[in-house]
Amino acid sequence: MEYEKEFQWKDEKYRSSTLTNGLGRSGQRALLYAGGMDEEDMKKPFVAVIGSFSEMVPGHVHLRELADYVKQGILEAGGVPKISETIAICDGLCQGHKGMRYPLASRDLIADSIEMVVEAHHFDAMVLLAGCDKIIPGMIMAAARLDIPAIIVPGGPMLPGNVGGNPLFCSSELREYPGRVEKGTTAVEEMKEAEREALPTAGSCAHLGTANSMCMLSEVLGLAMPGAGTASAVSNKRKRIAKASGRQIMELLEKNITPRKILTRETLLNGITGAMATGSSTNLVLHLMAIAHEAGVRLELKDFDRISREVPFICNLQPSGAYPIVSLDSNGGIPAVLKTVEYALHPDSMTVTTKTVKELLKSVKPVYGDVIKPLDNPQKPEGGIAVLYGSLAPDGAVIKQSGVKESMYYFKGKARVFNSMEEADAAISGDQIRPGTVVVIRYEGPKGGPGMREMLSTTALIMGRGMDEECALVTDGRFSGATHGPCVGHVSPEAAAGGPIAFVEDGDEIEIDITNRSLKLHVDEEELARRKQGWAPLVKPRMPALAKYAALVGSADTGAVIDVAKLDRQS
Repeated sequence: MEYEKEFQWKDEKYRSSTLTNGLGRSGQRALLYAGGMDEEDMKKPFVAVIGSFSEMVPGHVHLRELADYVKQGILEAGGVPKISETIAICDGLCQGHKGMRYPLASRDLIADSIEMVVEAHHFDAMVLLAGCDKIIPGMIMAAARLDIPAIIVPGGPMLPGNVGGNPLFCSSELREYPGRVEKGTTAVEEMKEAEREALPTAGSCAHLGTANSMCMLSEVLGLAMPGAGTASAVSNKRKRIAKASGRQIMELLEKNITPRKILTRETLLNGITGAMATGSSTNLVLHLMAIAHEAGVRLELKDFDRISREVPFICNLQPSGAYPIVSLDSNGGIPAVLKTVEYALHPDSMTVTTKTVKELLKSVKPVYGDVIKPLDNPQKPEGGIAVLYGSLAPDGAVIKQSGVKESMYYFKGKARVFNSMEEADAAISGDQIRPGTVVVIRYEGPKGGPGMREMLSTTALIMGRGMDEECALVTDGRFSGATHGPCVGHVSPEAAAGGPIAFVEDGDEIEIDITNRSLKLHVDEEELARRKQGWAPLVKPRMPALAKYAALVGSADTGAVIDVAKLDRQS
């Protein structure tokens, strides 16, 4: 009918035309008018600007300002930006208590919340702003799942502190102060002063923890603009990147370049290469596996270990080295790192710039020094992460080998077993752990925790006491990116699933061999069979959100992803 033409305001190739076009969309158009749009706006693409602003989280307190710059870019390029928010949990604030059960579980909730708002409101494209550990992977998972044009704008690292005359001080070192105070090597007043000066600006913690590992990964994967992985949170460069991302999302929409066209297996392998070269957090293993799952791409633990043997660790970054992330940025950032290991990359992978990796790196000329090392003189000859297998971890375990002293690449010791992080912390603080001990913390996996807590308080107590060449730690939980030392995590299967770690007893001999990638429990099969008789998993108290998570979450060796197929089987 003739009057239908009056309401054909937008090309039907745009998803948002569902809200604006047609006689029957009168109510929807009225709601859009109520939100401040006019008829000209309704003719343009709608772009979601999804942030994760939080006044509680230092890595996210500045994201509203960055979102405004993103909006400017979108408006300049002819789109209609609309801001929405998802949640953000700070892992650092959660360390050492029950709150650490929630960050990993929040990753899937973030992906789900983005799916809900984008699908319900039929956005045509989206720009996603995040700064910290689980928020960036949750957003990338959503991008892969929804497969509409998307760009990640990381919040960026904070500047380092100046503590005791050290202008490169990072919070990764601060975490060891309690152990030093208990041992008597640091005074209480020194610790108080360090707390006040360690974190001077907004942004994700200054060292290469999980937050900055994920910021950098978003750039390596080609989902963020060049420089986005390392530019300081408080720099004008970060603001320019945000504005450029707003402009660029409109080009991606015009050319229909979506995340799944970028997140191929080859791109994800590039992600592993970048992680190994930089010495990134072991949590990146979980997140890359989960991103691959959402993108429908095959990725295995064996891919990480294979690339670890092929790509050296070349970045001298805390906590495994000497410098904060802003030092990497001033020395060429991610482009310089990738140019150095270009031989190991898949060069034809697409990026949100609409250029391939090869095209982006063509004019990059790394300047080598103490921050980025050349291939003939790397920090270490292998990548930052190693995957161990053996009788204690049949499905694998991970260790940040870049942060382990060579004297601890092989360690054999007697087990001291704990069913929670708190029990282990109390024993260490009480000077109950002797040299030659392998501290075993179990029932902290994805299902058993639930939530797979980070054992940073435990590792910090060990390192702060200078025990990193006297004992080791093995857990089905995980570690903060700030962790260094002989700490093996992600032991799979976990205790709650009946993995061998559930049957370790005090005094059992455990052998860790990083060079040969093995993690062995020296208990014979007959004795293990006896211990398994009548076994039932320990079930820890949990509130409804974690109970739902525990019922559906999978194993760490496959990314601790939610088993949607299990829901289908139950329905």
